[in-house]
Amino acid sequence: MSKPLSDQELHNLAMNIVGKDLESRGFEFIAINSQLKRHPQYVCIDKNNQRYFVIVKAASITSSPITFDVIWMETFKKHAESQQAKVLFAGVGLGNVINDTLPPNLSEAYLLQYEGIQFLDVALN
Repeated sequence: MSKPLSDQELHNLAMNIVGKDLESRGFEFIAINSQLKRHPQYVCIDKNNQRYFVIVKAASITSSPITFDVIWMETFKKHAESQQAKVLFAGVGLGNVINDTLPPNLSEAYLLQYEGIQFLDVALN
């Protein structure tokens, strides 16, 4: 019998997808936090030693891009600026192959909605 992924498992799957993308872009990981609702999920540096805080959000598949809470993000961006870090956001939509409104099942294929990593300009605030 198929078992739907839990919220933590969905979050971990989204983090794996984003982590591979970050690696392919040459980022080096300093810290990783996979707990739900703990931010940032990744602290990375690029080849110039610029620090980045990466926020990963797992969500259901939608017809529009995955978004973030703008008010919360403004507060987080201020924290990043105080740490001389830049902020990246990655929304990851995950769905069941049979019904995209349901979460994927454990050890089964899944649908993926991922538009890549979004740079949030801290300096504009």
